[in-house]
Amino acid sequence: MDPRTTPLKLNLKRDEHLEIQWQDGHVCVYPLAYLRKRCPCASCKTFREEQARKPRTSLTVFSKTSEGPLAATHAELVGGYALRIDWSDQHGSGIYSFQYLRDICPEGEKAKMEDGR
Repeated sequence: MDPRTTPLKLNLKRDEHLEIQWQDGHVCVYPLAYLRKRCPCASCKTFREEQARKPRTSLTVFSKTSEGPLAATHAELVGGYALRIDWSDQHGSGIYSFQYLRDICPEGEKAKMEDGR
């Protein structure tokens, strides 16, 4: 198993963030809104692709499907390779593989933006 994509510790604070300590010593902290926005399910991925094709002059309005701030209502491991999260907005079909989570680590995203990638 690759130590870069093998978690040692997962800590989900239901109304704040998911923190993952990886076997290689790296720690990623994912704000909940960041994770929800990057849901890997087919419908969310299609929605993001459609939004990317729209002109930047249009504004997307999301319907609110829950009261209060976004929260993780439940999470479970999927096999030995992923995490599935149920959200307070009634969404829960996204399976976040550990590889995907490492790829979208906020520190990595920041570094990509700073490098111009």
